[in-house]
Amino acid sequence: MHEFSIASGLIEKLLDFAEKNPDKKLVEVRVAIGEFTQIEEEQLRFCYESIISEMPIAGSTLTIEAVLGKVACPHCSYSGPPKYWEGVISGTPIATLECPRCGKAARASEGEECAIRSVRYTQPNEITELTR
Repeated sequence: MHEFSIASGLIEKLLDFAEKNPDKKLVEVRVAIGEFTQIEEEQLRFCYESIISEMPIAGSTLTIEAVLGKVACPHCSYSGPPKYWEGVISGTPIATLECPRCGKAARASEGEECAIRSVRYTQPNEITELTR
């Protein structure tokens, strides 16, 4: 369950922000999660909410922006959506690095993100958003 360690790292950064900005209250953090990371959104959200319950950032919302995967094939020059492995027990198809056109190994060109996109916080009488 790597979602717990990802949530912990995210929260560490947010607590650092909160410590450096004691006059601001964190409202929302928006993160981009790529399809190739295999991060389960609901598990990440559960871990985030469980960890922050007794912290200064309690009550903040984690918003997850899903980033679809794309592959680039050096063999046939294909660029686009990945091939999916549909034989998994969980029932959810998994994006692979197999070229959908020629079947050879491709590389991920999009969908490996796991990053904070923005942080919304309140100041007296306003809400502000920091965007990366």
